[in-house]
Amino acid sequence: MGVCHPDAIPEAMPRLEHFLDQGQHGQMEWMQDRKAWRGDPTALWPAAKSVIMLAEAYTPDHNPMDNLAHPEAANISVYARNRDYHDLVKKRLKRVGRWLIDQAPETEIKVFVDTAPVMEKPLAAAAGLGWQGKHTNLLSRALGNWFFLGAIFTTADLEPDAPAVENCGSCTSCLDVCPTRAFPAPFQLDARKCISYLTIEHHGPVEIDLREHMGNRIYGCDDCLAICPWNKFAKSATELRYAARDDLTLPDLAEMAALNDAGFRARFTGSPIKRIGRNRFVRNVLYAIGNSGAARLKPVAQSLTQDPDATVADAAQWAASRLP
Repeated sequence: MGVCHPDAIPEAMPRLEHFLDQGQHGQMEWMQDRKAWRGDPTALWPAAKSVIMLAEAYTPDHNPMDNLAHPEAANISVYARNRDYHDLVKKRLKRVGRWLIDQAPETEIKVFVDTAPVMEKPLAAAAGLGWQGKHTNLLSRALGNWFFLGAIFTTADLEPDAPAVENCGSCTSCLDVCPTRAFPAPFQLDARKCISYLTIEHHGPVEIDLREHMGNRIYGCDDCLAICPWNKFAKSATELRYAARDDLTLPDLAEMAALNDAGFRARFTGSPIKRIGRNRFVRNVLYAIGNSGAARLKPVAQSLTQDPDATVADAAQWAASRLP
């Protein structure tokens, strides 16, 4: 954990405005709509005097990039292979918050985990937890870069920690490994090319020239995290509910493509994957099928070319056309 003041990130708003002006947020209109709060924590809750930033490791027990060698299996981002971290982290933040109030009953708090207009990574850097690397994710000498962030805004006036210092040096591993070249420059991300964005936030068909670079990644992408040399210092995850479920560790693409809406909901209850819905999920699976080179999967793609969802049907036609 670390502490900063709400006004500790004056650079956040101009950087956010540049990102939005370049259109690099893609279809994430909510970033523009709530820009005033996102770029200025003091505007989100003016009564707050301190921000407590907390990190929790979800470090995998293997190299996630090994999954790319299994093109007929679905590759799901490490963080999404079990319970939804939003729920787990928020419960923990509330426990810390209740403890804080017990110490000082006049204290007020608000807890945030990713879904609110809060710039967690700049705040965490200001609180000394780590620095934003060239891939824009947070890095830590103590944790590597496999960890979730949560924020507690409070009216308590706490002593801030020293901000972290950037330690990427000349390394460009995270930039070089990106299959879609989503980083226009170090410390900058064009979400419109990011596979995490494309598989999770982007609705409708993905651009043709990006599909083949998605490989078998059907939900998120871990490449720029997995390649980072700072992971040699990563701490092991202690929360068992972050460990991968057996049925989400490289499941067969044909099985995933066969899910109807009810089957999808049943399979992903309690998972962050559930929020993208069956159609977007199956679209991603079909792109992976098209990239698999596996003749056995062609009938699977063909069976979905008349799917009621136009985007799924388009993905199925594309996939079938690429397979022998």
